[in-house]
Amino acid sequence: MIKEFVAFLKQYGVVGLAIAVIIGGKLNDLVTAVVSGLLMPIVGAATSAAGGDWRTWVVPVGPINFELGKVLGAGIDFVIVAFIVFWMAKKILREEQVAKK
Repeated sequence: MIKEFVAFLKQYGVVGLAIAVIIGGKLNDLVTAVVSGLLMPIVGAATSAAGGDWRTWVVPVGPINFELGKVLGAGIDFVIVAFIVFWMAKKILREEQVAKK
């Protein structure tokens, strides 16, 4: 039973997938820290509305308050994180292609 289980893990690359998930989680932490600690303060300083705290922008429409700042913040975070991941993947894949030649 144990040999079958080990064979299953090897055949389907479960260990490699687990390692990728762990590394991916830590990469997420790193990218989030770069975005929130380095890039977003620059964006906040560049915006003077709401005292530079643009993530608190609210657009009241009747009894409803639309939290525009949160949506814009999430959108900007996504674009920055997606670009960083794209850039890193492009660098890694380029090195991988050069190594194969």
